[in-house]
Amino acid sequence: MSEPDPLPPASLPTTPAEATNAMIHYYRAEMGRLNAWRSRLDLTTNWAITVVAAMLSVTLSTPTAHHGLVLFAMVIVTLLLGVEARRYRFFDVYRMRVRQFERHYFGQFFGPEQQGGPEPWLLVLAQDLRHPKFRITFQRALGRRLRRNYIWMFLILLLAWLLKIASPDLQSGVHLDPQRPLAVFIEQASTGPVPGWFTFIAVASFYFFLFWMVHSTRERGGDEVRV
Repeated sequence: MSEPDPLPPASLPTTPAEATNAMIHYYRAEMGRLNAWRSRLDLTTNWAITVVAAMLSVTLSTPTAHHGLVLFAMVIVTLLLGVEARRYRFFDVYRMRVRQFERHYFGQFFGPEQQGGPEPWLLVLAQDLRHPKFRITFQRALGRRLRRNYIWMFLILLLAWLLKIASPDLQSGVHLDPQRPLAVFIEQASTGPVPGWFTFIAVASFYFFLFWMVHSTRERGGDEVRV
């Protein structure tokens, strides 16, 4: 039995019309990928907002609810932040490809500018297609998503946690002592066998890390629109 003939190699565009048609279809494909990853980012953010809203409604609605639920919400939102940062690295790859078209192809079409020599952006795009790589580190992606959305969720959780352990109306068994209000406040932060002072140090260290991340990954100059 004879083997089937191998398929002929795909032919590249040979005319300007074919090249333009290929560019259009490729741009649409990259835009589809970009929108898909954009939807995944929004989905993760929506999950985080849902977690924050659910935990706050349960914790602040009844005094019998333990303040540890707010700490648990901080952990869940942190995990979602890590997932979203990973997704953002993929989103940034396709965003760069789409921006290459918008900046150098469509921008040149709508408002031509003087250019000399070959089109370097096509070479950059070809190299990225042959050897795709992430354009930003996980730390920078984490900082961007934290600065755009998640820092506000963490601040809301922090305020809710402080309010929960400080208010006698929101936590059963809390009796404020005017003689030592700070000591009582720290005691109410205990979680099971974990003492209150250790919980405070852990929460303070965590939020110090968050604000350090926001500051260290702040964009230096430029006015490029980023999501």
